[in-house]
Amino acid sequence: MNILWIEDFGGLPTGTGTLSSMFQDLISFENWDEDELSLLSKPSDLEDFFKANSALHCVFLCRHYFDYVDFKANNELTKRIDAVIIDIRLNNKVDFDQPIPNGSNDPQEKEKFHSNAGFYIFNDLVHLGFPAEKMCFMTGEMSSFGGFKKQCNDIYIPEVIGFEKIDAEYGKLRQWIKTQESDYSILRRGIIKGCDYLKYHIEKDDGNIQFREFVKIEDTQPTIEIPSIDIKNYLDVVSQLLAIKEPIDQNIHYRLFLRTLVHEWEENIDPDSLKQKHGNDFSKIHDIYTFAWLMKMTRNWVSHANLLEPLDPQIIAFLFLINMRAMFKLPKAIQPYEKILLRCVSLLPANDIDNQALINDVNYVEKNVDDILASLSINKSNFFGKNINTIYRQNTGNPDAEEHNFKSFLLQCFWVNQKSELRKLSATSDYFLPTLARHIYKDSFS
Repeated sequence: MNILWIEDFGGLPTGTGTLSSMFQDLISFENWDEDELSLLSKPSDLEDFFKANSALHCVFLCRHYFDYVDFKANNELTKRIDAVIIDIRLNNKVDFDQPIPNGSNDPQEKEKFHSNAGFYIFNDLVHLGFPAEKMCFMTGEMSSFGGFKKQCNDIYIPEVIGFEKIDAEYGKLRQWIKTQESDYSILRRGIIKGCDYLKYHIEKDDGNIQFREFVKIEDTQPTIEIPSIDIKNYLDVVSQLLAIKEPIDQNIHYRLFLRTLVHEWEENIDPDSLKQKHGNDFSKIHDIYTFAWLMKMTRNWVSHANLLEPLDPQIIAFLFLINMRAMFKLPKAIQPYEKILLRCVSLLPANDIDNQALINDVNYVEKNVDDILASLSINKSNFFGKNINTIYRQNTGNPDAEEHNFKSFLLQCFWVNQKSELRKLSATSDYFLPTLARHIYKDSFS
């Protein structure tokens, strides 16, 4: 979760105590070694500390209105921030020579503005589209907050939330922060962070676009070209599809997201092209080949049926993770955005997987799919993916068809397609592949 914290530290200690009181549930401040005035002189220190010590959370600090103006100019707030904590009085060590929003140069007017600048920032964020329920006030000016809250109530504005800067209130603030982090918000943050990272990844090296290796070849030429700008535009679109305000009907929201995510896996894209380029040697491409087929199959399924619905953060996170591993060359090590998204996928502690139990599970799901086809009097294929796709076609548009869990089918396909590599999936490693396997194991075979 990314938090924007607006605080001028007027009469408030800036050392570890205040930080720990507010954010101890996000990160430990035992390694905080800056002096007490560092936040006032270099607010980026707090951001840097989070980036160095947490892959999941970050707090961005603005000390006053002018810091906020600069931050807003350099960031798309509704995309980068998940929650906001605002002090009301922001007049400590502020430059009173700079202009205020109404352009007044009257010293008294400027003093009045900065004494209530938190209210201005709150309203500005609302106008930018930031949900009021994802903001709260943390202030020593509770009388001012009380008056503001009453004014909001009187004109039927949704309730605003505020906490006082006293020890008894910090626990309430931390609890409020926890409530801002839902499965939806975790999914959204992981997707945004992932798309931003992948744009940087291909800007650094265009060769990191692995997706080109799946393009069909006809007469020794690729059937389509995939310019870098098209991939960057794709990532930009995907990163903006999940709004900061949680939709009432999340399934429709996820349906639109998923159709956009898989859209690139069209008829000119064929996972077998990758296999042919590697001389049918699967030793180095088992995972990528599997991911590509899963995405190709998912595109077909969501284009013609809703058998994966109701969609949820878990299946969306899984498909986003494998889609990006197929489309881009990434290190074996798990990436920071992947750590965030795996929080949506995981329902099982990351314990080791017993290899023999895994073999038994894989054999069982293969037999189960074979039995389903036999009950339909349909000949089975030697490929699990083709078999579950046959069941999909049988169910599509057939109101009398037996119901099946197609989400589980996709997860099971991940295992079956790599049957010869199961020991790699059950390895005690923090690489991406076995980490993903540990996270999806329970849901794959439950």
